[in-house]
Amino acid sequence: MKNQKSQVGNPAQKKEVDVLFDTYSESHQNPSNELIHWICVPLIVFSLLGLIWAIPFPYLGFLGKYNGYINWASFVIAFAGYYYYRLSPVLSYLMILLIFAAAFFIVQLEQWAAAGGPSLWLVCTVIFVLSWVGQFIGHKIEGKKPSFLQDVKFLLIGPIWLLHFICIKVGLKY
Repeated sequence: MKNQKSQVGNPAQKKEVDVLFDTYSESHQNPSNELIHWICVPLIVFSLLGLIWAIPFPYLGFLGKYNGYINWASFVIAFAGYYYYRLSPVLSYLMILLIFAAAFFIVQLEQWAAAGGPSLWLVCTVIFVLSWVGQFIGHKIEGKKPSFLQDVKFLLIGPIWLLHFICIKVGLKY
């Protein structure tokens, strides 16, 4: 990954997203740390979405039959989608597709919980904690602090940083 450069070569003409990727990449050069990120970042996104999904949402009469389809995660998805869209429409579309996939599995976990399995919040908490432990192990291997310690917006950059490598690999301009 470190040998692949962002699509825009001239620093004076770099898009904001490429500048963010370059900064994020500075603390993600070690192949072991990168591999850990490919595993842990999607799991963190999934578990965080699931944890927010699990927060009880009030019944709102005006939603009618759509009441069960709106929850707190809906607002987080909308905010993240907007932020990603401002950075890169293509990456935002890909991220929304991944969020839809995550939502499918979150609903499956809800159904499992309803059938007697562990609760959604418990499963997501375990995934979240283990994934963050993995992240910090990766940064210990890297020898550099995580990017989000300098700026919290890098918590949102991680998932699309991974997606941008897929875009580069398949030749999709982001």
